[in-house]
Amino acid sequence: MVQSLTTDYEVIVIGAGVAGIYQIKRLIDIGINATVLEGSDNLGGTWYNNRYPGARFDSESYTYGYSFSKEVLEEWHWKERFSSQPENLRYLNFVADKFNLRNHMQFNCKVEAAKFDDQNSIWRLQVSDGRVLTSRFVIMAVGLLSQPTLPKLDGKEDFKGASFHTYHWPHEGMDLKGKKVGIIGTGATAIQIIPVIAEQADELYVFQRRPNWSAPLNNCELSEADMADIRTRYDDIFKACSESPGGFVHRPDPRSFYEVSREERLALWDKLYDEPGFGIWLSNFREIFMDEKANAEFSDYIANRIRQRVKDPVTAETLIPTDHGFGIQRVPLETNYFEAYNKDSVHLVNIQENPLERVIETGLRTMARDYDLDVIIYSTGFDAMTGAFDHIDIEGVGGAKLKDKWFEAPATFLGMMIHGFPNLLMPNGPQSGSASTNYPRGIESGVNWLMELLEFMRDHGYARAEATRAAEEEWTAEVVAMYKIMLMRKAKSWFTGYNSNVEGHEAGHVRHLVYNGGSPKYMTRLKTVAESGYEGIEFAGEPAEPEEKKLQSTV
Repeated sequence: MVQSLTTDYEVIVIGAGVAGIYQIKRLIDIGINATVLEGSDNLGGTWYNNRYPGARFDSESYTYGYSFSKEVLEEWHWKERFSSQPENLRYLNFVADKFNLRNHMQFNCKVEAAKFDDQNSIWRLQVSDGRVLTSRFVIMAVGLLSQPTLPKLDGKEDFKGASFHTYHWPHEGMDLKGKKVGIIGTGATAIQIIPVIAEQADELYVFQRRPNWSAPLNNCELSEADMADIRTRYDDIFKACSESPGGFVHRPDPRSFYEVSREERLALWDKLYDEPGFGIWLSNFREIFMDEKANAEFSDYIANRIRQRVKDPVTAETLIPTDHGFGIQRVPLETNYFEAYNKDSVHLVNIQENPLERVIETGLRTMARDYDLDVIIYSTGFDAMTGAFDHIDIEGVGGAKLKDKWFEAPATFLGMMIHGFPNLLMPNGPQSGSASTNYPRGIESGVNWLMELLEFMRDHGYARAEATRAAEEEWTAEVVAMYKIMLMRKAKSWFTGYNSNVEGHEAGHVRHLVYNGGSPKYMTRLKTVAESGYEGIEFAGEPAEPEEKKLQSTV
């Protein structure tokens, strides 16, 4: 029998990043008693923590910002087509302050455990400050890339200089002038940071295990006239994002790869390569994502562009991936990345040929030699998608642990709900539309759908919602099936759950983390589920407590 029990909050949101900010805005707008718990000492999520030089959007700024407020769209001036981290953080603070959202946020509150009380249908959250908070619902807005991973190298504690993961770049900044710097990794973050460090440090050693494909960002400033024009087109811009598979303004070329001549293909690629943003990836032929021959031809084109930009032929070949084709994993965009290797002070160390052995007091040791360094930067990625969930001890019905349920592979319903974990909601969970699209566009869609679900529950007197096992199995099977037609299934990337520094995520263990059906198809599915009365979700009635203690969104 459900007992009468008053909770501290009706809804607790975990995370005050892009998703958490919009989520709390929607909750307080309809009067729900809610709070945000944030482990850092301020809001911003990714854009608060990643302070490394060179950090910026690879989405067009005006497509990344929130769309929900016409006032914000009118008042905010993006300074660059692809905005930098300091400006992005200012933007998020601007939005939060405009709507007084800080009043509903608690900082330095890391959630250590979340356990579902089945008898009372509530969640109990253990917070790092010692409190235990209760709520009817928990919304996980924890971010896709918020748990950094360090390499499996002995001796990290022995190094006498400064060392840190890029996620933990000192907030006060770091002067690298006159320093010998080593950076491990050439993934998306490293591709942004390396050209900047190359201009500052006396010597830069880049330790690369596997090269990454990349293409020019082609950034520029936005004038007052540019922004005035953008403001007149915001409706069209967001409409274009909603109709494109990736949630960007870039849409696939409608022609088939094989129906145009080689000359026409090259002309298109030359045009896209010189244009800003993801066009080279997302405005290309669809076949490059699914057809080995088409992808190989395009990859050869990009490889030749790299060869044109890197003076030393050996270095150029070392920077060209051979284990995967262009575009089958997340494509980083760069500014003068390849040109950085033309500087005499930048040295590319191939650690496939000469593996790193350990960290030593004075730097790094490979099988071939020691490298004396003043600073070591670990640009070694994240425990993507599920990592932020795994770092909280989440227990559902019967004490089942989410980390155990997801160890082999995540299973969700729509990427938003999990069987066995009632009232645990995710606007951007694994297998959701947010994971593989322009993030804020997916976030707004996810949050809006969850708010409609909460209002549906309020209107029908429900206090508990849980995805059925069958619905979860069906959705997960659909996600897995979509991988089979995509070349990304072969990639060693976070799209396939790969991370050699995390147990169970090594090569050969594919985890299907993202929905590959595109934003329009995903949104259609969400709409269909809602219009069916939320088929695939089991609901239970209100707990036996005073009328005024029921779902507080009724006020």
